[in-house]
This record gives sequence, C-alpha cells and structure tokens, in this order.
Amino acid sequence: MAAAGAAGFRLGQRVHAAGDPRRSGTVRYLGPVDGHSGDWVGVDWDGGAGGRHDGSLAGRRYFAAAGDRSASFARPSALSAGIALPDALRLRYRVDDFTKEEEDEMYVFSTSQKRVSVELVGTNKVRDKLKNFDELLCASVSFMGVSSAGSPEELQGLVPNLRQLDLTGNLISQWQDIFSLCQALPSLEVLDLTNNTMENDFVESPLLKNIRVLVLNNCGVTWELIEKLKVPFACLTDLHLIWNKLNIITTPVGKFVQGFDTLRLLNLEDNHIVSWDEMVKLSYLRSLEQLHLNKNKIKHVRYPSNLPSSGPLGDVAVPAFEKLQVLLLGSNEIEDFPSVDSLNLFPSLMDVRISDNPIADPAKGGAPRFVLVARLGNVKILNGSEVSARERREAEIRYIRLVMGKAESSDPEVLKQLHPRFAELKAFHGIEDEKPTSRTSGPQKMASGLISITLKCVGPSMGEKQPLTKKLPPATTVGKLKSLCESFFKLKDIKLRLFLEEEGCPLPQLLEEETASLVELGIGTGATIIVDEES
Repeated sequence: MAAAGAAGFRLGQRVHAAGDPRRSGTVRYLGPVDGHSGDWVGVDWDGGAGGRHDGSLAGRRYFAAAGDRSASFARPSALSAGIALPDALRLRYRVDDFTKEEEDEMYVFSTSQKRVSVELVGTNKVRDKLKNFDELLCASVSFMGVSSAGSPEELQGLVPNLRQLDLTGNLISQWQDIFSLCQALPSLEVLDLTNNTMENDFVESPLLKNIRVLVLNNCGVTWELIEKLKVPFACLTDLHLIWNKLNIITTPVGKFVQGFDTLRLLNLEDNHIVSWDEMVKLSYLRSLEQLHLNKNKIKHVRYPSNLPSSGPLGDVAVPAFEKLQVLLLGSNEIEDFPSVDSLNLFPSLMDVRISDNPIADPAKGGAPRFVLVARLGNVKILNGSEVSARERREAEIRYIRLVMGKAESSDPEVLKQLHPRFAELKAFHGIEDEKPTSRTSGPQKMASGLISITLKCVGPSMGEKQPLTKKLPPATTVGKLKSLCESFFKLKDIKLRLFLEEEGCPLPQLLEEETASLVELGIGTGATIIVDEES
C-alpha cells in the first residue's frame, strides 16, 4: 500500500522538512509520481507558499493544495514526523555537561597569547538545577518538531511540577495528545498551542480542571470545535483565538453562547469579524471581563437591546456584558459616533481601545482624543492611556465649548441625539448658554470673553524663543492665529503649522482647517499650541 511504501507516513499527518522544524506542512498524498521512480510524499506547506505547484504535476492532479505554489513532492527521507515531548524537553533543557569540543571552544587569549579557560558565572548552579527537572515550572519547546505527548508516565516523571508549557509551531494535531499531556501534568495551568494545525473534532475527552489559560492562535479551529472544548476545559479563565477566521459564531442551542462560566478573557483579534451581531452572542458569558477584538472589520457597535426578559438558561436575565471591563476595538472600521456613545451603556466598561479607526483619526475626519474622552463618561483608560481627573474635566469643558460653537441645531431633542452627554455635562460643569444681549459693552465685555493660550515656538530655523501667553477672541481662526504668530515671534517667510498639545495623547494634534475658530475646535483657556514650520 502507498502508506507503507511511504515509510509509514499517513494522510493528514503533520510533518516538517528534515533538519528544519520551522518548515512544516501536512501530508496530502502518498504514492508514486508519474515519470519518477519510488514512493513520494505530497506535502502542502504551511503559509500558502514554500512549494513548487498546487498539487498537480505534468498535467495530472494528485491533490488540491491551499496555494498556487504551496505544494511539493518529497522523498520520505527528506521529511520528519517529529519527536515526542519528553525528548524535546531533554534537548531544550539538556542536563549533560559540555562536550570536550565545546569546552575547548570556551577560552580567551591572555596578553601573552595563551589560552585561558572561561568559567561562565552561575554555570554550576544552572546545571544543578536542570538536573532536577522536577524544579522546572515553565518550559518552551517552540519549533522543535514535537508531534506527540509521548508516554504519560515518562512525561509526568520528567516534569511533574510544570505549570506553563509553550508548544508554539510544532506538529501536534490530535486532541487526544493534548488531553493525555494535560492529564499527565496535573500542575499545568497555561498551555500555548499557537501555530499547531489542530483537528476540528475529537471523540472522548476527560475533564481538565487544571488548565486555566489556553492559547489557540492560528490553529485553524472553528467555533464548532470551541463549543466542544468548553466541556474538557471547563475551568478556563483565558482563551486566545487570534488568526482563526472566526467571523461567525455558531450556537448549538439558542441565540447566545452558553457555558464557559469561569472565562474572564476572550481574545478574538484578527479574525475577519465584520458584524457586531456576532459579538452580541457573547452577551451572557457570566464572568467575561475582557473582550479583545483588535484588527477585525467591525464598522458599528451597539449595546444589545430588546433582549429576552429571562436569561439564556431560563433564569432571571442579567444585563448584557454585565462584567465586561475591557473592550479592545483598535484597528477596525468604526466610523460613527453612535458606536462610541453606545459604549456608555455597558454596565462595567472602564478600558476602551478605539485607536486606528476612522472615528478616532482626526486626519480622516475623525474625533480628537478630548471629544472621545468627553463622550465616554465612564472610561478610565482610553487607547492605553489613563484618563486623569484633570484630563476628563478639561476635555469635557472643551467639548461643551465645541458643541456650543458648532451646534447644528438649537432644538434640545436634536442636540441630545447628536450629543447625548452635552446637556448632562453642561449642567455638571455649570456652563450657561451665552446671552444674546448684555449691558456690558466695550473693552470690559471683550476682555471677559477672551481665552488665554500658551504658544510654544519649536521650528528648527526659528531660533530659540520663549513661550508666550496671549489672550485671544474665541472666534480667532487657525489662519488668523498663524498670522499673529508670525508677528508675536517675528517670523518672516516661514510657512507655519500649528499643533494642539493634549493630555493623554503621545503626539500633538495638527490644526489643519484654516477657517476653523478656536471655539469651534473646543480650544479654551489653558490650552497650549505648538508653533512649528512646514517641512
């Protein structure tokens, strides 16, 4: 038979190129190849490249590969079926003394050009510790060609106290190997299987209460498999599922994902998720505190409404995403303010990332940080930076000025729809509407309405100049301010750019719109503007 003739390889088996554990693939064909003697193994290499064809050769199709040039045929001797985990641990954390050849290479030349042996600091201590494998708590055997767990008794005897194991980039594909491994290591809590192409089914599974963190990044898993894994891994607190194309969440019973009662962190970054409706299916994960959705294609976010009066299991309904504190939405396609405003409805949300979205990019017509801070009333961390009490106060007052200066309508209902927190913030900060008439006139009236801003001149060809504090009318435009800066700092024939410094932002915000006034930009007393030159 072909399998026997191909040195014991089987279809679907994970292999790597002999001598190169980082070049791995899946066996897709076993047998003869027209025009070539002997048995061959057809391999579909990972990554969609690295081969010579798509599974067909000289007009004959042998198998269908993932990519146009991801497949090749190899002699069995050119491939490796991998090694067992205990062997990999011994290779990575070897306990033998250095060979004579290695010791001979460990020297330096003295001033008289004589060899002087080098004694590495702590060498003996490290050797003594590694001779006792039972002291090994964390181990990494990434990209070592591990294809099986090996003997459970041997593994347990070798590293009985292992707590963290990194198996990134190996050849493991069968869940029975993983179950066996977890049972053999009762102290194991963290298991990383990144870049192992796992099978999407298994027959029987034990209950693995010891595993708390499971990493399945780029493992080709489906949500149907995840639904099955919640049975053996019933005590998970962290589940990482990056790069698995999990854009659809299928629920075997009802509309919502059930189980995972202890899960606190779910990482679904970079999974081509388009619809927020798929995330609503996670509303009743009762312990979920962190949901990572960076690098997807989500355009809109809405807090779930019109949910059933009873929970998914018929119990009393709790609020959707009741315990969610961290929601990471960076690098998506969110472009509307209602998506931002809806984040206020999440009961416990405190940490939000929406950077690298159109709505948060002023260069693309999005909102600057102060607007986002003001619209997100409960957020304590925005885009990785803490929102201090001072920043919140200044952002909210500046936002009020911005809305008052650019109000699209005086109708309270329209304002509430466009700026849901505006009335609340205006009342909280005690800011009154400007009166159309006033008995105050002349210089006194003008002075009371001026804003005090600090100007810092930093252009390389402008020379060293002290910062200036000036009082300006709120209606001063960006273009007018540039002209004033030329006068203030005695600058000639230099094209200027103005930047607004904002607390919590690593980079100042460029003031691009020449006709925009200070009040329209939400700039008030205490603001700092950087005066630079165009490059």
